[in-house]
Amino acid sequence: MPRKGARKRWSLLPGAGADPRGLVVLVRAYVEAQRVRGLTDMTVEKREWTLWRFVEWCHERGITRPEEVTKPILERYQRMLYHYRRQNGSPLSFRTQYQLLGNVRYLFRWLVRQSYVLANPASDLDLPRLGVRLPRNILTVEEVEKVLAEPDLATPYGLRDRAILETLYSTGIRRSELCHLALYDVGFTRGTLMIREGKGRKDRVVPIGERALAWIDRYVLTARPQLVVPPDEGALFLAYHGRPFNPDYLGHEVRRYVEASGIQKQGACHLFRHTMATLMLEGGADIRYVQEMLGHSKLETTQIYTQVAIDKLKQIHSATHPGAGLKPRHPQDGEPRRALE
Repeated sequence: MPRKGARKRWSLLPGAGADPRGLVVLVRAYVEAQRVRGLTDMTVEKREWTLWRFVEWCHERGITRPEEVTKPILERYQRMLYHYRRQNGSPLSFRTQYQLLGNVRYLFRWLVRQSYVLANPASDLDLPRLGVRLPRNILTVEEVEKVLAEPDLATPYGLRDRAILETLYSTGIRRSELCHLALYDVGFTRGTLMIREGKGRKDRVVPIGERALAWIDRYVLTARPQLVVPPDEGALFLAYHGRPFNPDYLGHEVRRYVEASGIQKQGACHLFRHTMATLMLEGGADIRYVQEMLGHSKLETTQIYTQVAIDKLKQIHSATHPGAGLKPRHPQDGEPRRALE
């Protein structure tokens, strides 16, 4: 079901819902069709938000029907996104621009299939080119231990948070996946976690280390009973009022510990995901095993971490390159010196 906030957002547009073939009505029909298809709530909400921004921009220019949207109009919208600046003065990333425009393209593709418009004006739109983004920060083992030591173990919340951090580090699961963990998803005997309806609504089983399991066990036995508010719905990690975590609040809590550790690196839950994948590859793990751990549908996505795991490459370079082991020779008088010396 659509959120109340979403309904209120659409109602703010002038004449919302009055025209049965207007952009507002048809976009909301498209959003509902995505729910029926089985897309996750998070994916649907993101698409709805990006399309609301587009429809709002159109309404401000007197464009209220999909057949009034042409390729030149979409190119104007694309230029607006390129020049747009947030309150802090930063531009939208090319990835964000790509997502905003891509969702408009998906919308018009659906409108063509449903015979609301004759042609897709976004089909030939040149979307921003996306380069391969490497993770900004990777933690060393020593830095990980500093973050793990931050929670106050004298409180039930501290025990919970230590178990959360250990789980993120050991498994590399996404924050939404951790929020959805139930008590029965932890296989203490087998040393596994059952990830239900991960990205793309796919289930998978991942191994989890003994240390992480020990902290989860300690949390479940001593801290979780103090956080439960009846009725207990069985969520593994409980936030305030005994409710399951939501991804944003979880990210806020993890980021708080990262900053408190003083390691001078930014990030939250995904920081542990990047770190786990990189350290496994540097330790000699097969990339396909890492792909399965991370829940990537494409191997190309996991291969990003092979570019970050530089230690293995340095070892191979040192062992095979004929000049890698040569000691530097100081230039004699009259020989050219490097510019940086």
